[in-house]
Amino acid sequence: MIFRQHVPEEPLARYVDWFWFFEDMYPPHRREHVLPDGTFELVIDLREEPRRMFDRGGSNGETLFREAWMSGAHSQYIVIDALPGSSMIGVHFKPGGAAAILGFPADELRDQVVALDAIWGGTAAELRDRLLQARGARAKFAILERSLSDRLTGRNLDEAQQRRVFWARDQLLTTDPVRISDVVNQVGISHKHFIEQFRRHVGLTPKLFCRIRRFQRVLAQIAAHRQVEWAELACACGYFDQAHFVHDFRAFSGLNPTDYLRNEAIEYANFIPVEERG
Repeated sequence: MIFRQHVPEEPLARYVDWFWFFEDMYPPHRREHVLPDGTFELVIDLREEPRRMFDRGGSNGETLFREAWMSGAHSQYIVIDALPGSSMIGVHFKPGGAAAILGFPADELRDQVVALDAIWGGTAAELRDRLLQARGARAKFAILERSLSDRLTGRNLDEAQQRRVFWARDQLLTTDPVRISDVVNQVGISHKHFIEQFRRHVGLTPKLFCRIRRFQRVLAQIAAHRQVEWAELACACGYFDQAHFVHDFRAFSGLNPTDYLRNEAIEYANFIPVEERG
């Protein structure tokens, strides 16, 4: 398997963490839970076989996606297939970064995965065609970076509002958690307006965003140590008690903490291999 990452240049780097590309992936499982991290993901499939997203509730419901799609900020995990021979390229946005590329409020895509042509029209297929014709990861990254940069420079952004939200986001992302009320007091607008502006840029309310990022800190601690004392970890990450911790862990991952830790097939913290049902 080939796997590459690329960090774009400024000004796009303000909105995008990295581009990613993989080719000829053969996962040993057929389904996986994708865990929420508070941001958006743009995915362009370089194979023709449709991909599936499954109903979380255990029914046989599924949604097919072809060619390219945008996954908004999610409040729960999603369940997708993991096909042999996969080849994809995509964009991992910074929290709040996708709205500047989309040109409309991020909360319109909350908890949704939407075909890219429904957002960009025919230019989505044109972009995919150029990526298919390009040879090698570097050439593909250059095409993708140019395409997103063109969309960014064409937007009429409320820069003052964006700076305010990005500053607040950075405070909420610090390793030492801060209270939302303290952040609001420093940005100089009402609590109601802050929630509205944050939601429009990030796609989630500040409270839900903080819950998800706290959960991500838990995953980082598990990855770093593997042998975990749950009560201590819950307290260190700011949970009221272990019941509160387990509730959030199950909501965001679909597993209890012990089952997550016991799953030796996990290679990437936010992608959990699971057995097919039925």
